[in-house]
Amino acid sequence: MTIHFERSRWDEVVENHGNWWDGQLKRPLLQVTVGGAYDPGREKPELPSRQFTSHYAYDVPAGEIVDVWDFNMSCQEYLGDAFPVSNAYFGPGVMAAFTGCELHNTEHTTWFSASEELEAKQISIRFDEENVHYRRVCEIYEAAMDRWQGGVQMSMTDLGGSLDVVSSFRPSERLLMDLYDDPDSVKRLTSEVHDCWFKYFDAINSILQPANPGHTAWTPILSLEPYYMLQCDFCYMIGPDMFDEFVKPELAASCEKLTHAFYHLDGAGQLPHLDSLLEIEALNGVQWVPGDGAAPCSEWPEVYRKIRDAGKRIQVLGGMDCFDAVAEQLGTAEGLYASFHVPASERGRAEAFLSKYRVI
Repeated sequence: MTIHFERSRWDEVVENHGNWWDGQLKRPLLQVTVGGAYDPGREKPELPSRQFTSHYAYDVPAGEIVDVWDFNMSCQEYLGDAFPVSNAYFGPGVMAAFTGCELHNTEHTTWFSASEELEAKQISIRFDEENVHYRRVCEIYEAAMDRWQGGVQMSMTDLGGSLDVVSSFRPSERLLMDLYDDPDSVKRLTSEVHDCWFKYFDAINSILQPANPGHTAWTPILSLEPYYMLQCDFCYMIGPDMFDEFVKPELAASCEKLTHAFYHLDGAGQLPHLDSLLEIEALNGVQWVPGDGAAPCSEWPEVYRKIRDAGKRIQVLGGMDCFDAVAEQLGTAEGLYASFHVPASERGRAEAFLSKYRVI
């Protein structure tokens, strides 16, 4: 048995996502994936599921990893604007490993660090097409393209934010001092990461296209044109002036190169940068993440209103009740996006939710 998503549905999904990006959908973009909806009709693979693809030993055949993904998706039903999607996830900011940092796997996460401690002026970040981690990502994407022939959307691996990648080479506390002591080196490194980032982005897309139905990132909003969820987690440690000097120019340049760009606004520590961020004309939308221990998404109406007033689209995190609350606060659900994963027992509730917003 195969994944329960007919090829003809891709036309509808692509059209709806395109209309949402263009502001013509007149409803929210809502994806609901129902787990345990189907019997896949075959034995479960012996290889276990992993959140991080990097947790599989590199001698595990790429095709076996893809088979695990195929089995999992064969159990799922895709409602509303949802579609089958998978990602070779090697951790946030894997471009650091592509360009020379060491990749560390622990039980629940993956992270990166420099093999030796160097001053900022001594570091140089260059594209390396022979890097073992990059080749492993490409190998897995090639296996996925061969297996599904475009029947599953493969998302771009999480390359990371430019200054976040720099902070893998130059740990955060030292990089913070560099902003004062050696700003020219920081700007040079950010520029080098920016250039490498798009070389890796384009190279991986050359594997994914044209078979992939479109473009997606670790947040699976489908786009026919290049799209990514940009970020700079490092910037929660700096003020607005430094954000404008060291972060915003590179973000704006990335938004210009990407037809569709979102920003991952992670935690209240980044809210001081929101006004400046929203000034970037080519930025299409914002994903607001309150963070651990903070009030839920439904309790930040001023943040959503500010994003909406700037003409940007919004990803709402949290459950369906949270989405309802945000839509009510804004007075409309148009331009909003949300993705939900529910068990089969909640399928009826999910259908009612989608019907409420005229998705089905």
